[in-house]
Amino acid sequence: MFERSLLWYGEKVVRNILIVCALEIETQGKLKEWEPHDILYTGVGKVNATYALTKRLSWEGSINHESRKTLVINYGTAGSRKIKKGKLVDCTKFIQRDMDVTGLGFMRGETPFEKEPPLMLESTSDFNPIGRHATCGTGDCFVEDKSQYYGEVVDMEGYALAKVCHNYDIPFISFKYITDGADEQAHEDWEKNLVDGIGEFESQILSQLPK
Repeated sequence: MFERSLLWYGEKVVRNILIVCALEIETQGKLKEWEPHDILYTGVGKVNATYALTKRLSWEGSINHESRKTLVINYGTAGSRKIKKGKLVDCTKFIQRDMDVTGLGFMRGETPFEKEPPLMLESTSDFNPIGRHATCGTGDCFVEDKSQYYGEVVDMEGYALAKVCHNYDIPFISFKYITDGADEQAHEDWEKNLVDGIGEFESQILSQLPK
């Protein structure tokens, strides 16, 4: 049985928070200190993110209504050519940067013949303690070239997680730490800045959650 956690914002109480990350290396072991919050590591990319989060939410929903998550918080790293490295941002909009069927008349990021969800998903949580917003372009490649860049920040899981939460009608919010400039140095900068990233998430976001 998963433990119950509480988050107050305004006059609302959010129970059963799930914190979702792609890789444990991104958190540097820091989330172990934040139990009883439930932690899920999905693996890299849209397929892994979709599968892992869907499996978790489906399993919990099949047990009883009380175990259903009422807020999903995503933390991860991202690259950006528009926001300086070292900033933690609240991603409020999500688009698939590698969904490109423009040759058939569809917009970039639009899934052909799919009415729901819309082209661009939006964050659905009122919890926003940092106030720096960004549009996140999600795709299954690590961006080191401007031809792959789309959105204000780029990652590999955000849109998929947002879509799963959209389908389950669960509030979702995503915080991304800018580790690199989505350029030829991205692979080196990403690894160097992991410790600083989880430090910012811990001080600015996790500190707002009850232990």
